[in-house]
Formats: sequence, structure tokens, C-alpha cells
Amino acid sequence: MPALSLLTTQSRIALAAAALCLAAPMVHAQEVQTVRIAHAGPTSGGIAHIGKDTENGVHLAIDELNTQNLVIGGKKIKFELVAEDDAGDPRQATAVAQKLCDAKVAGVVGHLQSGTSIPAATVYSRCGIPNITASATNPDLTKPGYKTTFRLIANDNALGAALAIFAHDALKVKKVAVIDDRTAYGQGLADVFKATARQKGIEVVAEEFTTDKATDFMAILTGIKAKKPDAVFFGGLDAQAGPMLRQMAQLGLSEVKFFGGDALCTEKLPDLSSKAGTMKNVTCATGGASIQKMQGGAEWKKKYDARFPGQFQIYSPYAYDATFVLVDAMKRANSVDPKTYLPFIGKTQYKGVTASIAFTANGELTQPAVTLYTYKNNVRAALN
Repeated sequence: MPALSLLTTQSRIALAAAALCLAAPMVHAQEVQTVRIAHAGPTSGGIAHIGKDTENGVHLAIDELNTQNLVIGGKKIKFELVAEDDAGDPRQATAVAQKLCDAKVAGVVGHLQSGTSIPAATVYSRCGIPNITASATNPDLTKPGYKTTFRLIANDNALGAALAIFAHDALKVKKVAVIDDRTAYGQGLADVFKATARQKGIEVVAEEFTTDKATDFMAILTGIKAKKPDAVFFGGLDAQAGPMLRQMAQLGLSEVKFFGGDALCTEKLPDLSSKAGTMKNVTCATGGASIQKMQGGAEWKKKYDARFPGQFQIYSPYAYDATFVLVDAMKRANSVDPKTYLPFIGKTQYKGVTASIAFTANGELTQPAVTLYTYKNNVRAALN
């Protein structure tokens, strides 16, 4: 009997030890908190390549953050990407925004375009979710003063003015025709360009409009050709700018300068234009430094290309930084709850890949940069 009692006691001890070993991973698992950060933008349709580029930037940031073993609020954090396609449509963008609110994501990087970002911002404001756009440039985005909305690049006031000043001062343009795609982005950018051009003494000889789905511009360009402009300004996307440049070449407008904003200033524009001879006439502006002049930009680009070969366009570094800005605020607040960490975004002093990032009271960058580009042998090259 004593031996049996000893065996029973030893068995019990062994079983208890085994139970503790099994329980340990369960306790550890309970200490890990999944924090979902969303990307919202067009990953289908004519500018899916641009939307996918920004999504890639968020993906790259989350992959890196998950190697850091961050502990926030006493819990180990695992970040997860929630990717939503707004198809570049304002109505779908508001539906996506509401879906992300209902899902209680911790923050949103997006949307891509001004026309989608502006209505979505209202939804995010109502539910208290921070959203940072890496690309939308219409000044109206921040005019309502939502405490949840931030922009990581220069707005159209800076881009449109910079292009008009360069057209007058550097290229000696005297007459310009203006076309816009009637979106919040394209029309807003064109309005700023026109106002600044006129202030500089440039004559606006034509004002035309199209849509962000059009591909045939022959009628518009034929009318413009009769007015003999030195330049054409287009407020719109690369999906329209490419065919427009090709059709300008076909109409003999091969020496007319061509200006546009950041949404046409992509790596894909030469292909979209079928490498038309008019590519050499393009000057476009983006709200930020060129990748070559970003602090750490060259090293970052190597990482991006290794992870997403052949997909880089323009906005992914800003989407990457936007993700880190959200997480930096969480760390300083010691909370992943949007209600708790949101006020810390406004106090950001973050040294990112794109710039040293700080925000004004209405969510704009305190020191936005503008870079002008042209295309040399169908490769985008910075002018400043």
C-alpha cells in the first residue's frame, strides 16, 4: 500500500506539471492582442496599380512592426492588415468607411483620391477612427477640421502653384489650355493652377473637362490645337493622361508642354502613353521629396522592390510612414484604443522615410515639400 500511495502521488505530481506546461502557452496566447490597421483605396479599376502600391506600403510597415515584438498597454501586439477596395468611387468609399467603423479597426491609411477621401473622412469622424491619407491632395479634405483626419503630403494649393510658377519662370509658357476630369482632385488642382497662372501673366486660352473614365480626347484636343497653346495642363489621373499624351502626338502637338499633378506622375505613365514622343514634354508635381532625396529613401526602396518587385508607383513610402505614425501614437499613448491614442497623433514628431513628420492643428503637414518631375527616355526623373 505505501508503494502504491507513492506511485499515485508521483503520478499526480507529473500530471499537474504536464497540466501547467499545457496551460503556459494558453496564458501566453491571452497576452497577445491583435490590432487591425486598414488600408482603403482602389485596388480594382483603371488606377488599381496606384491603389495597390499604397496597400503594399502599409503591408511592408506591418510586416516590419510585427518583428519588433511591441508591448502596448501590457500586451504583446500583433498587427494585421485589413485591405478594402473602394474602386475609386465616392459611394463605395463611404460604404467601406462604415464597414471599417463597424469592424472597429484601430486606424485607417487612406483613401487614395480626394473624391473618396473627403466623404469617407466624415464617416471616420463620426465613429472616431483616425485616418491618414498618403495621397489625397484637395485642400477641402482638412477644411472641416475633423480631429481624425490627417494628410501626409502637400495639398493642391502647393502643387498647382508650383507647376504654374515653373511653367512661367522656367519654361516661359505664355498660353495654356486647361483640362480637368471633374473629380474633386482634378478640378481642385486645375483651379489652383489656373489662378496662379493668371497671376503670373499666363493666358488661359481654353478650359475643357472630361471624366476619370474617358480614353478618347481627340475632340477636346482638336479644339485646343486651334488655339495654339504653349502648354496643356491636365487635372486628372495617369489612366487618362497616358492616352491623352498619345493622342496629342497623333494630332501633331508634339512640342506642346504638358503639366499635371501627382496622380499622373507615376512610373506607369510611359506605358499608358505607349511611350509617346510627347512624354518628353511632361512636367508633374508630387507632394513630397523624391525617393532619392528622402531620408533613407534608397534603402527603403530596396526593401520595397524585394518584397513587391515591379510594383512601385509613387505613394507607398507615404502609406508606409502613415502606418508608423499611427503606431507611434499608440506607443506614446500606451494604448491601441483610438479614443485614447488619437490626441497623440496631433502631437507627432516622427522621423519617417518621407520626412520628419509633424501636423498642424487641422491635420496638414507643418513643412510640406513639393517635387517636380519630368520623364527622360521614359523614366521619371526629379527636377529639384
